[in-house]
Amino acid sequence: MKTVILAGGSGTRVSEESFQRPKTMIEIGGAPMLRHIMKYYAHYGFCDFIVCCGYKGYVIKEYFASLHRADITFDFGAGDMTVTRGGGAEPWTVTLVDTGSQTGAQFRRVSAYVGEEPFMLAYGDGIGDVDLNALLERHKGFGAAATLTAVRPDGYKPDINHAAWFRVKPKDDICWVNAGFMVMEPEVFGYGISLEDGLMNRLAQEGKLGIYKHDGFWQCMDTLRDKALLDELLRKNEAPWKVW
Repeated sequence: MKTVILAGGSGTRVSEESFQRPKTMIEIGGAPMLRHIMKYYAHYGFCDFIVCCGYKGYVIKEYFASLHRADITFDFGAGDMTVTRGGGAEPWTVTLVDTGSQTGAQFRRVSAYVGEEPFMLAYGDGIGDVDLNALLERHKGFGAAATLTAVRPDGYKPDINHAAWFRVKPKDDICWVNAGFMVMEPEVFGYGISLEDGLMNRLAQEGKLGIYKHDGFWQCMDTLRDKALLDELLRKNEAPWKVW
């Protein structure tokens, strides 16, 4: 099962690093947020990744090129890269796709790489200890086109199983937050609308959007304070998501 990671954001509020690299490549505990997310998914057996690259996407490509501990031959004329000796640092398959920095556009452009099977979808700027196997089973039980993981930053939890409506970045405190751990069916690409601004609302209106309630840890990395919190948890060896 493939895992699509939306990794094209710039993260201008996190730190001065955002002017040099994508938000998902800002390090926590000495490794990019992206690698933490991938290692978490790999822990559950999801090792086939499609990474949507946008803002300074070359940084992500350079990182994986250096992560792959092998001799590599580039044929720029043919557009080929061949591993001639050695092996990878992780047992992953990683496809890096130039999709632009707009999340909705990233989502649409990656459809050709997903195929006709259900897939995981994750934001590249948040981490948590979501039970991915339970999320997948809940999705199958719903029979929904998409299932998102819902969290409340203030600790209050939803008492519903299907979303009546959806808003990604609410202006009031009565809204639920999409934690970015999602499962989707390929039919979602047929709507032809962006991920946040239209797709989720449409699915909710049609009764095709499921919700998986997560009572554990979740933290996005929107600000320098968020980054400091994640760094501190790793420093103290108290990071709930570090299960590898």
